[in-house]
Amino acid sequence: MLELLRKKKSLRILIVAGAAIAALAGAVYLYFHNPHSYPLPCVFYSLTGFYCPGCGAGRASYSLLHGRFLDAFCYNPVMTVLLPLLALYVAARAIDWAITGGDHIDQKISVKFVAGILIFVLLFGIVRNIPVYPFNLLVPGGLFELF
Repeated sequence: MLELLRKKKSLRILIVAGAAIAALAGAVYLYFHNPHSYPLPCVFYSLTGFYCPGCGAGRASYSLLHGRFLDAFCYNPVMTVLLPLLALYVAARAIDWAITGGDHIDQKISVKFVAGILIFVLLFGIVRNIPVYPFNLLVPGGLFELF
């Protein structure tokens, strides 16, 4: 099957198009279904009582889709900043794979850069759980206190 994907450019393009349509369908669903009314529970928070680095991302994504960038930043500042970079990476990687069948994007990204981002996200997850001002502003929606 992998050999077939390497040879059949049309099949790769079809797979990437299908993934893009699925992502668009997810965005349309989120646009019309407010996570404030139907919250997506965080398993990590439910089990531990601590906020994970992604807590608030559903509400932030909903706010981004409605053009409320400040609200999105208040729900999850790291996700709001990293989401465009992640979207750019996924789009470039998918287009590269669909056209060439190879991986030319990952070779151009520094391992130190990726490790730095992962460490930053991990530290954000730790710092947002410190129950002292100003760290408590990093809980989902906490930055609204400043505005």
